[in-house]
Amino acid sequence: MQQRALGQTDLQVSSIGLGCVTFGREIDKTTSFEILDHALELGINLLDTAAVYAGGASEAVLGEWMSERGARDRVVLASKVTGTLSKELVIASAEESLRRLKCDCIDLFQLHCWDEVTAVEETLDALGVLVEQGKVRYVGCSNWSAEQLSQSLALSEGAENLPRMESVQPPYNLVQRQIETDLLPLCQDEKVGVISYSPLGAGFLTGKYRRDGQVPEGTRFDVIPGHQAIYFTDEGFAVVEKLSEAAESSGKSMIELALAWTISRPGVSSVLIGARNTGHVDQAFAAEELLADAAVMELLAGF
Repeated sequence: MQQRALGQTDLQVSSIGLGCVTFGREIDKTTSFEILDHALELGINLLDTAAVYAGGASEAVLGEWMSERGARDRVVLASKVTGTLSKELVIASAEESLRRLKCDCIDLFQLHCWDEVTAVEETLDALGVLVEQGKVRYVGCSNWSAEQLSQSLALSEGAENLPRMESVQPPYNLVQRQIETDLLPLCQDEKVGVISYSPLGAGFLTGKYRRDGQVPEGTRFDVIPGHQAIYFTDEGFAVVEKLSEAAESSGKSMIELALAWTISRPGVSSVLIGARNTGHVDQAFAAEELLADAAVMELLAGF
């Protein structure tokens, strides 16, 4: 398992990170603990959660696991705040997260989404208070555009009380590649870490969906139909068909190839995977091993 520097911080994060959104929502505490144990054993150290995940249950499960296993110092702990990001709400949310996580400090505290209501200066001021108090080590953002990140970086530059965004968390996969235009170049220029998510396109890149529009009952695209507008396009299905051909010619699964493509992308610090069982963690490790396969990487270079 590779370890990569995150932005300008002293944090070293695993090239595969574990997204904890399933904990307390789709899987119970016992299964969550099994996944966390397995991930840590294999070398995953980045654990990403959020206050909004399962109404705080994800953080609570993670907090219990770290406490019972004595694992806090072995992981890079990331969480997020969402909503109207006023100074009061940001500080209160961080303190509530710390209580659920059963720890004194969050390594990476992220703004879950851009807030159109609150001035970004006020939000950064709140984050600065948390850093000064030692409750947060570094701050980052999620689902921000290059323009929004650039605005925040400009405000932080030269301001002692406004912390710098050290990471951004965007969706990135073989279909959703918009960040290649401006966000990735900005992050490379400004030395901002990139923690990408949705490497399988919410399951679209597994090959379970077809152009006929039939959506299997109970799948992510059935439960969250909004995903269809992003992926159910001619371009999206063309990628799936090409990926299917690559899987057939290489003898690797579509899942492994899609994951390997994202893990190998320049400028990406860590790729978050979701898991409902330990096998989902294993398939990500199988994908990372493909980075040493020259023939497979040459195949993926054609995407």
